[in-house]
Amino acid sequence: MNWAKSFGYVVGLPLLLVLIWWATTMGRPNFFFPAPALLMDTFGDVWFGERIITDVMPSLGRLLTGVIAAIGIGVTTGLLIGSVKWLRALLEPTLEFFRAVPPPVLVPVLMLLMGITDSMKVVVIISGCIWPVLLNTIEGVRAVDGVLSDSSRTYGIAGWARIRYLVLPSASPQIMAGIRQCLSIGLILMVISEMFASSSGLGFTIVQFQRSFAIPEMWSGIIVLGLIGVALSFIFQWTERRVLRWYHGQKEVENAG
Repeated sequence: MNWAKSFGYVVGLPLLLVLIWWATTMGRPNFFFPAPALLMDTFGDVWFGERIITDVMPSLGRLLTGVIAAIGIGVTTGLLIGSVKWLRALLEPTLEFFRAVPPPVLVPVLMLLMGITDSMKVVVIISGCIWPVLLNTIEGVRAVDGVLSDSSRTYGIAGWARIRYLVLPSASPQIMAGIRQCLSIGLILMVISEMFASSSGLGFTIVQFQRSFAIPEMWSGIIVLGLIGVALSFIFQWTERRVLRWYHGQKEVENAG
């Protein structure tokens, strides 16, 4: 019955919120807050058709490309910087400076440099997603247990073998924490980049609906973004449970003790 309990936790609060929404809009139509029934009808009409190909798929393609590139660059660079003490001391102040720059302000600059292209939108996503992955990887590498590090050095374990069997497993909990943050940042930047300059995508479409006062259609686009966020979260949790199976097992043993 655990699955039923988990399912109840997942759908319980959303159902309660929909019931409250339905009760507060019943008999009192509001132009800016459509009733759930109207919104569901609009959702089906708008998104179960051509828009999946013309708007949803291009947005997902940019999001996944940007997030995967950010994870690859962030983990690789983080392993290098975290493993070399002098390099870490040299680069950390500069990295903190660039991390403090809000990625949306780079959109006009990148539009000038790269034009209004899909590559520009992917670079915007990378520019924001890379920081949590990079900085968490550096911290994870720096926090590798000193005794294990000395033991591996004593046994002559170096190079790729040291990264594969010591550094990556030790740093992986913090790397996964960075990836979790990067997913939500990527979704936000995908929408912002499409709102600034695009002729397709979810951000562009939602703005077009708002400008034409198609309010139910606009809310339906926001719901699509929320569903994408939920799907990404479930995929991440499924992946994390498998990648960090040893870590969660260790925590259960420690908590049981």
